[in-house]
Amino acid sequence: MNETNRPDRRRLDILFLSFFGVGFLPKAPGTWGTLATLPFLYILGRFNPPYVLFIPFIVIVTLISSFVAESVQKKYELHDPQFIVIDEVLGMSTAWLFIQTHNLSHLAILFILFRFFDIVKFWPASYFDKEIHHGAGTILDDIVSGVFAGLLYLVINTFFSGFLNYI
Repeated sequence: MNETNRPDRRRLDILFLSFFGVGFLPKAPGTWGTLATLPFLYILGRFNPPYVLFIPFIVIVTLISSFVAESVQKKYELHDPQFIVIDEVLGMSTAWLFIQTHNLSHLAILFILFRFFDIVKFWPASYFDKEIHHGAGTILDDIVSGVFAGLLYLVINTFFSGFLNYI
């Protein structure tokens, strides 16, 4: 990014996409965005809500994020800039839908799994990341990574639940 296409951090769309500025933290903004999501998910989990209520919310925010990301990327002539971390927020939130218990160790495992899948980008996440040249590609690769992380968490929890309950 150079000075001519540097996003104005005071703009509402930039604040939204950067998860209130978290995406501008130095070094590994995706990790910071995911970490910033954890307190919200932990607090929500303590209320033991029915997860089906969060699916429409995630879908709506994903749609909005896709269009806002497209607009910002066109305006600043960028493709999937690092400051956009709302995709990590949505991806981690998607993975959270699979969680079986709301203790911190399970949330930490989910965090590690999500970061792994977000970094490695197995197909079809890699397809969205590389082939979809729209804001939707920026967002949807993390949703796919969140599904992968959630599914692997379920497998781990199913086969190692006794062990996981002790950590």
